[in-house]
Amino acid sequence: MIPFNKPPYVGKEEQYMKEAIGSRKISGDGNFTRRCQDWLENAAGTDKALLTTSATAALEMSALLCDIKPGDEVIMPSYTFVSTANAFVLRGASIVFVDIRPDTMNIDEKLIEEAVTKKTKAIVPVHYAGVSCEMDTIMDIAARHDLKVIEDAAQGCYATYKGKMLGSIGHLGCYSFHETKNYSMGEGGALLINQEGLTDMAEIIREKGTNRNQFFRGEVDKYSWVERGSSYLPSELNAAYLWAQLEMAGKINDMRLNAWKRYNNGLQELETQGDIELPFVPSECEHNGHMFYLKVKDLETRTRLLAYLKENGIYAVFHYVPLHSSEGGRKYGRFFGEDRYTTKESNRLIRLPMYYGLTASEIDYIIDTVRRFFIS
Repeated sequence: MIPFNKPPYVGKEEQYMKEAIGSRKISGDGNFTRRCQDWLENAAGTDKALLTTSATAALEMSALLCDIKPGDEVIMPSYTFVSTANAFVLRGASIVFVDIRPDTMNIDEKLIEEAVTKKTKAIVPVHYAGVSCEMDTIMDIAARHDLKVIEDAAQGCYATYKGKMLGSIGHLGCYSFHETKNYSMGEGGALLINQEGLTDMAEIIREKGTNRNQFFRGEVDKYSWVERGSSYLPSELNAAYLWAQLEMAGKINDMRLNAWKRYNNGLQELETQGDIELPFVPSECEHNGHMFYLKVKDLETRTRLLAYLKENGIYAVFHYVPLHSSEGGRKYGRFFGEDRYTTKESNRLIRLPMYYGLTASEIDYIIDTVRRFFIS
């Protein structure tokens, strides 16, 4: 069986975790955490990066930093993971779902401004498959309406928009280092802070609402509870695992891009015949090979293809069920305008296996199996 995912592993993870154990500093904010944060700050060109326990935690911190309150509205796509919405629902906000573009599966930037009301506080673009949303337009809308932009770049580490790494363009950016992501610490994430004046408060929120970091830097004579917060600081063991992969981020990225290109080239004929649609990457975007997906005619075709792949030893999956169609989505949000593409396109999409270490022969077998399905 070719699995859908294997967590990335480069070989130095155990060594670095043993070093962390030997340091007697395993609770977080040790040497490995600092190395990871420095790497993210340098790679993204951001003011500050803070490792978190998950991308969910980074999004929750963002909601606190943006002072989201009951009655506020937050605009985002419905085609995303539940954490994108939950972070703001937990603060009492209502979610306003906007339709997606069928080419990139990202929020349709042309529909955002119409959804803005006096209650709107933030826009949350989700960079699907590591392909950027149209950020210039989104940032322009935000500036004109005095809104915060929180990038859900859970899938976007190392991908860029007009040369800028995703997560570094909005006021705040959120990464995931879950085991399904390009770089992993098991469960983990990071918050990128791109707006001046938010770093101190972000550190307080991350440290359970205390000024502990300021105390360790000698900026206060004792630390105490000063604001809202929670425990968003990951273990040093997790950071050590991640550091092994960030050291090899370029190699991992190149491998995934090569796998993505092999899929894309091998399936071109089926797209030409009209059997499938392949991913679209705008010219201003450099993706990171996070996933390879294809779209078939309809839900019935997708169901049959997934079963066929499984019968032939390939574990492929579909992706998000649109949030607005769920019980929670109906309770805590509303869909603005017409759902022209969100449900339709989500029903057609299949994700093929993609992970560090996926071989060329395995990719070729998957391609051949997909071809056989449409011939039979």
